[in-house]
Amino acid sequence: MIQKKICILGAAGVGKTSLTARFVFSKFSDKYLSTMGVKIDRKQVEASGQVVNMMLWDIHGEEYKKIPTSYLRGASGIVTVIDGTRPNTVNVAHKILQRVNEELGTLPNIFLINKSDLEDDWNISDAMIQTLRDSGAPVYLTSAKSGDNVESSFLQLAEMLLNP
Repeated sequence: MIQKKICILGAAGVGKTSLTARFVFSKFSDKYLSTMGVKIDRKQVEASGQVVNMMLWDIHGEEYKKIPTSYLRGASGIVTVIDGTRPNTVNVAHKILQRVNEELGTLPNIFLINKSDLEDDWNISDAMIQTLRDSGAPVYLTSAKSGDNVESSFLQLAEMLLNP
């Protein structure tokens, strides 16, 4: 079995904890609970014929400068979460990734644009999504509430970790 540390990063309230709960436990709650520090969950998946133990570090969504380097150290991959109803979270995502790249170098990364179930409130433009895609990282429109693209996005990251 291969063990990989995954940091789940993004602005406060984008749905990092909800996406993690959907992936690990197949659950969703409408209650908002702000993560204090870091919450660690695990899930085993199969990728490229191997069992991967994903250690998911759901890191608080405060300002990107306040994320302790010790939380990032040892990461094998990054999940960067954006709120589809809040365009400013795209800029936060870029700043977080820039910081990660400065601290750790370039790691496998996926972008999850969350809350795709809130179509009427969606505020992320096609141009913003294309800019994310131009970075070379896969971009998924996800919903922690419905589960859309959650499992497949994490499995894609597991594949990326095994086949860089």
